[in-house]
This record gives sequence, C-alpha cells and structure tokens, in this order.
Amino acid sequence: MPRKVTKAIFPVAGLGTRFLPATKSVPKEIMTLVDRPLVQYAIDEARAAGIKEFIFVTSRGKSALEDYFDHSPVLEQELRKKGKTELLEILKSTNMESGAIAYIRQHKALGLGHAVWCARRLIGDEPFAVMLPDDVIAGEMPCLQQMVEAYKETGGNMVAAMEVPPEKTSSYGVLDVLDDMGSIVSVKAMVEKPKVNEAPSNLAVIGRYILSPSVLANLNRMKAGSGGEIQLTDAIAQDIGTGNGVYGYRFRGQRFDCGSKAGFLQATVAFGLAREDLREDLSRYLREMIQLDQAAE
Repeated sequence: MPRKVTKAIFPVAGLGTRFLPATKSVPKEIMTLVDRPLVQYAIDEARAAGIKEFIFVTSRGKSALEDYFDHSPVLEQELRKKGKTELLEILKSTNMESGAIAYIRQHKALGLGHAVWCARRLIGDEPFAVMLPDDVIAGEMPCLQQMVEAYKETGGNMVAAMEVPPEKTSSYGVLDVLDDMGSIVSVKAMVEKPKVNEAPSNLAVIGRYILSPSVLANLNRMKAGSGGEIQLTDAIAQDIGTGNGVYGYRFRGQRFDCGSKAGFLQATVAFGLAREDLREDLSRYLREMIQLDQAAE
C-alpha cells in the first residue's frame, strides 16, 4: 500500500487580477463564498482527507491570509461573554494549531510548477497533495478524500479530472488516456493547453493532485514550458512509464471555477441554495429576477 498522504501544498501567490479592485487589498483566497473564505473550503476538504500539515506558497501582500488562520483571543472572549457558543465553535474551526501550517514565499511568478517546487524542502521524500483554492468542488464526499481512497489502490501520481466541452480544452491540461477503468484512468501523456484540434481527449485536469516526491525531482530539472512558465503538468508527465505511473480520477461532484467572476457568482448561488437558512429567501429572489427578466423580453 502507498504511503499515507498527510501534507498538502496550497499555491496562493497569484495576484488575483481578475478580481481587481477587490484584490488590491484583499487576497483572492479570503474572498468570501457565502460566509467562508475560499481557502477555508480547501482547508476543510484537506482535513477530511487526512491532511495534517498545510503548506502555503504565498507572495508579498498576503499577510491577511496568514492572519486569517491565527487565533483571535479578543473576538473569542467577546463571543464567550455574550454566550454565542455556535459562532464560537465556527470561529474555532478556522484556527490552525501551532506547527500545522507553514508559509513559503514564491518571489517570482514562474508558474504552478515553480510554486510547488518552492515547497520541496518541507515535503522531503513523502507523497503529497496539491490543492488550488480557486477550484471549489461540491460533493457528498470531498474530492480529495475520494482521491485518497482511490490512491490507496493505484499509488503513483493522481490528478482530478473532469470532462469539458471540446472547445474549452485549450484552457486546461488534458489527459491522453491509455486505459479507461471508469472512475480511474491510466494516462499515457499529458498536454498543457493544447490547441482545440490537437487535444488528445476532453478529459481535463483540475486543481487537485496527489503526487510522488519524484515530481519534485522532475521540477528540479524543468525549463519553462507553455506560456513561459514552469508547468506542473510537464513534471507529472515525466513520471509516465516509470514505476510511479500517472492516473486521472473522475471525481463525483460539481466543480466551480472561482478564479473567474462568473464561476464565483455561480458558486455563490449554488452554495447559498444548499444552505437551509438561506434557501427559501434566495430561491424566491432568483425566481423574481427570472420573471422580471422574462417580462423585459
């Protein structure tokens, strides 16, 4: 059985330019989806999968993200004094214990592969997860937990994968499938952002990975790839045909691209409707908006 995955890297060094001017002062990762920051969804998913060590690859201007995980004694004391035990428990669930979280700086924006490489000394020779908080996935079982279960059978490297419309393959890393076994596929090649007519499939990689430490060794030798960046996809692809192997995992759940404004809005509606305390008011409002829109036509 493969070694247990207990460490996860969260690459959060991006500038979030698509959300300016909000991200001028607020890191994109702590923008709120309903009432929780994006990064909290990723942390909760990682915890459910058995992750114990959380490594954030950050950049200048991300101090608010670091502060978010600190304890807040004054706020906790105030909630306790007012008997707001439910809010106190919610607040405590956001705290990270001393030593559980680490921050590494990525000084140059050289791509996802470079961001992962920056954390190499904290990973050592263990398998590890990579989670992109922009990708929020709603499912009965958290996506990374599903992958950890599947990884026990395969070992090697595993990437979360989903079918995308063929015309959108140029926006993703795409899998060239060797053997389709249903939820798990073995991979014979990976292509980063292929031209639409050159994509080997429409099975796209999204922001969840379980990787062998050999990928870090591959990154040590990497040169810039697509877009002039060091691509994580290229480093994973170098393990194809080795003893580690590469697998895609078709996760069960709905993925929202919260790196885009439209995706963030869609996620806000979906997560709002999933909440019992918000569903009735929100669904009524949405019906009214649709009726007004239809009447205007």
